[in-house]
Parts: sequence; structure tokens; C-alpha cells
Amino acid sequence: MQLIESIPNFSEGTDEKVIQKIVNDFTDSEVTFVDHTYDSYYNRLVITIIGEPENVKKALLKASDTAIKVIDMRKHKGAHPRMGAVDVVPFVPLKNITLEECIELSKRFARVLSERHNLPVFLYDESATSIERRDIDYLRKGEFEGLEDHIKEVKPDFGPETPHLTAGATITGAREIMVGMNVNLGTSDVKIAKKIAKAIHARSGGLAYVKAMACKFDGMTQIGMSNINYKKTPVYRQLELIKMEAARYGVQVVSSEFCGLIPLDALIDVCKYYLKVEDLDQKKIIEMNLP
Repeated sequence: MQLIESIPNFSEGTDEKVIQKIVNDFTDSEVTFVDHTYDSYYNRLVITIIGEPENVKKALLKASDTAIKVIDMRKHKGAHPRMGAVDVVPFVPLKNITLEECIELSKRFARVLSERHNLPVFLYDESATSIERRDIDYLRKGEFEGLEDHIKEVKPDFGPETPHLTAGATITGAREIMVGMNVNLGTSDVKIAKKIAKAIHARSGGLAYVKAMACKFDGMTQIGMSNINYKKTPVYRQLELIKMEAARYGVQVVSSEFCGLIPLDALIDVCKYYLKVEDLDQKKIIEMNLP
């Protein structure tokens, strides 16, 4: 059996009825509904599903149909960068399937979604048609509000060269497993948080494979990070660099959280580093030895 993961991001984090409609499309489908998170600050719904490739594609199309019908981007405000109602849809290989097969699956999804709704769809990461297009920040430049001008320079891979009136545009593609992590800082000064995020972000000379952004959150500030290669840049290295940069401003790390699922090997790396455990691997974990 082939298995893939998808973590679609929808631009809605406040309307419980809309969120439930989208969630229902997945729970009523032939996929495993693993997780969902949302909040009003980012105004974003992130869902994690696992299943066989065609079942995942079918469920994603169903939920995307709903999202495009009920989300109006003209009214959307949120801290997280976004360009569409169905903002980004990644396809991640998990079991008995290659990255190349996920690339083709993402293209089939993009074609159908675009044709159904006359929607511009961009391919990113491993599915991208150029080096620049691998970067989601490049494709999202200007976000929804600047999409009409941006799309004149960066043409979509599928669909019209004009934004959908209410749904904007969608980004999709295949990628490897990504680790999403938020770190909360003991300061309400977002200027300090932005300086720390800049020091972490790969593009500004920080950690390779890591993207970081800063925002206010629950009376504090938060560094939101995406790590697209946790094997080459371990998770603990992200936290240690944040602690080091924060110390320059007399700021402490209050807490952290993972966004969505995290690979066991990434947690093993954390355990080996902080507990100084030698020769730890999955074979030494009880649950991995159960029949």
C-alpha cells in the first residue's frame, strides 16, 4: 500500500462553521484525519491527513471546493502570509511511494482544481518548474492584496493569469517531511522578535533549510519556523540559536510547540542532544518493537 501525507492550509481561523465544513470533507472521506489547528491571529486552518494517493487527492479536491465556496479573501486578515482561500497544498511521500510520484500527483491535483474553479495554481518546492519557484515566499510575494500585479510577472502553472475574485490563487507541490515549530519569547516587543527571526532565517544568513517569521502572540511574541530538512538542520539547533540570539536582548524562551506531526527521528535527535544519549535510534524505543 502506498501512503502519503498532505497538510493543506486554508485561509480561515475564526469562523467555526466554515472550519467544521472543511473538516467534515476530510472526516467523511477515505483518508485518515490526523490533526487540525487554527487560531484567529494567523487566521489559518492547517489540517493533516494520511492516506492512499488517489484518496488523498479526492479528499483535497472536495475540501477545496468547499473552501473556495465559503471563504472570501477580500475580507480576510491574518498575520500569516497568504494568497488564497486554499493557500498551500503539499504532497509528502511516506510509504512505498517516490517523491517523483508525488510530483505527478500534485500536478494532477493542480490541473483539476484549476479547471473546476478557473483558479490560478502555482507549483512549488519539488514540483516547481524553476529554482525561484521552489520558494513559497517568492510565489506569495505581495500576498492576496498584491496578487493581481504579481501574477503579471510570475505566471501560474495552471489556470488564468488573473486572480480568482474571492479565492485568489493556490500553491501546491511535492516536498519532503517538514517540521513546523513555534517558539514563544518572554517579551512583547515584536521588533526584538523580528531581529531574532531574521537571525534564524536561512535567506538572511541563519540556519540552512529554516524559514522564520515573528509576530505578537498571546501577550508575548512568537517565532514561527518551518524546517524543510530536519536531518541536515536538527530541531535542537533551531532552539539553541534562538536562545543565544534572545539572550542578547535579555529575553528568555518561555515555551515551544510543534505544528502538526513530527518524525520520530527528529525527536530522537533532540533527546540525544539534550540528554547526551549515545547510540539512540528507533530500535531502542519500546513502541517500535511491538508487533
